[in-house]
Amino acid sequence: MKPLTRTLAAAASAAALTVTLLAASPLAASAHPRGIDWGPCPDAEPGDAVECAKIKVPLDYSRPWRGQIEIGLARRQATNPDEKIGTILMDPGGPGGSGVGSIINGNPLTGETAERFDIVGFDPRGINTSTQVLCSEEALLNQAGVPFPTDQESFEALEAANAALTEDCREHTGRLFDHVSNLETVEDMERIRRALGEGKLNYLGYSYGTIMGQQYAEEYPRNIRTMVLDGNMDHSLGSIWDFMRTETAAVEENFLAFADWCESSADCALFGEDVKALYAELKAKARSGELTDPYLGEPLDFLGLAEDYTFSANYPQFWTFLAEEYAAMRDGVLLPGVAAFQEEPVLHENLYYPAWCQDWGWDIADYDELESLLGKLAEDSPNVEWTPYNQHALTCVGSGIDHTNERDELDIPRSAPPIVFIGNEHDPATVYPWTVTAAEQADGHLITYEGYWHTIYGGYSECVDQAVNDYFVNRTKPEDGLSCPNLDFPGLSGLSAGQRTPAVGPYGL
Repeated sequence: MKPLTRTLAAAASAAALTVTLLAASPLAASAHPRGIDWGPCPDAEPGDAVECAKIKVPLDYSRPWRGQIEIGLARRQATNPDEKIGTILMDPGGPGGSGVGSIINGNPLTGETAERFDIVGFDPRGINTSTQVLCSEEALLNQAGVPFPTDQESFEALEAANAALTEDCREHTGRLFDHVSNLETVEDMERIRRALGEGKLNYLGYSYGTIMGQQYAEEYPRNIRTMVLDGNMDHSLGSIWDFMRTETAAVEENFLAFADWCESSADCALFGEDVKALYAELKAKARSGELTDPYLGEPLDFLGLAEDYTFSANYPQFWTFLAEEYAAMRDGVLLPGVAAFQEEPVLHENLYYPAWCQDWGWDIADYDELESLLGKLAEDSPNVEWTPYNQHALTCVGSGIDHTNERDELDIPRSAPPIVFIGNEHDPATVYPWTVTAAEQADGHLITYEGYWHTIYGGYSECVDQAVNDYFVNRTKPEDGLSCPNLDFPGLSGLSAGQRTPAVGPYGL
């Protein structure tokens, strides 16, 4: 999962961008009364063995007679169909990530799991091949033009822009705008299970897709065969401070690891220097308007420094680049190449905005409260002070969107099977303590990856993949306390600084 870009509307456009990158919209077959009629995905590569479809579900489950919407699906079949066990339903994250696009791009399953299971990705209601939440370009641009609040007047400008965006999106979307919380997604998942003809659900959820699995297990515990949740949300976070503190603390920890490496490694451009003291100087220059972007030669403020550069401390493979950039900022010199962070294009598809507010309902009363939160962050994480994920705390300010999915501890009945939770110790997005909390509340089975980045199954940890595959295929629970070694280290050949950091966005892959 990936943080928000600096503009306040970028969460919405980034969510849409995630969908666009993951998939073009396939022309899918419609659902069959006795199942699903799979057809070709016209935007898939020629000869690629991927199929697409759509099913219809109620728009409003409390009033199912009041219309239907479409949910898009994509499938790759088991590579050893004679030994097929079943189907795994998958969501890559978000809100706003496309399961259809993920499956068109490839198969996240590995080993025997890929051999013995079909994999089906779905587009949650509101995005891509499903019925979409739509907003006008004008409203998105107006919201994007509101700067980060620095006083009560600019805070009220943000409230007004969010209120106008809500009105605009409701006008262009209709009743669906107010029915895109995860509670509706859970019901959609159950309808997908029935349409697939699966007696029991197998589910793989990444990042924001984990809350889909968590709440499905609360509602339909007896309908699950296996469930793997990788990089977990914690829906029991009690306050906006808990949210911002835990997000920022992860970045602070990773920055300190970067600083320790840099001060002791000759591979670091700041070798032998006090990196924490240097960064304090860079922050002071940024806040006084004296810092220059090392690629663009333009003024760089604190948020730009924190989000466009310091966030790279979360990825050891990019530490050498970050050190070079800090050195360039210190010396006031320009680096060759193009900066890695460009403005996000404004797109019309915007599930993130209503879904986030309906699921979390974070609100900040006024600028005084925001200023207090920023001061507490500076005390709690004195080096970094900020993570771009904290922008999520401002998403719903003044929006008027009802918080319908109340935050609470997980309450999964004992009738549910064992559920596997995976957490990366240094994940800067869905931070490790969130996964630990969710696993404890669910009485689940925790796999710890000792490294960095965000989510890990199907990546480069054989330790994680073997445990997950054994669970999916044989329903074998991972050994208690399973911890898989870190495989993320400084230095990554073949990349330039301009290629180094993943595109920013909401909680997705």
